Amino acid sequence: MAAKKKKKVTKKAATKGKKKGAPAELIISKSRTKAAVGCKVSSEFYAAFDEFARDALAKAEARAEKNKRSTLRPQDL
Repeated sequence: MAAKKKKKVTKKAATKGKKKGAPAELIISKSRTKAAVGCKVSSEFYAAFDEFARDALAKAEARAEKNKRSTLRPQDL
């Protein structure tokens, strides 16, 4: 039996249904975020929290690079 050929994924097909400029996926965990707080969490909160976390990571990375390090440390936050 012959092996199945893999379909080529075009850039247009790979980005279908995704908003322009939006991150591919969240870096935060929705379930862990919800479990960490004692109240309800709106669906819009997760995207805002993810953006906050990405911004904090970018700033920490810039600080580490400024200090000629390739490792993020707690003081970078």
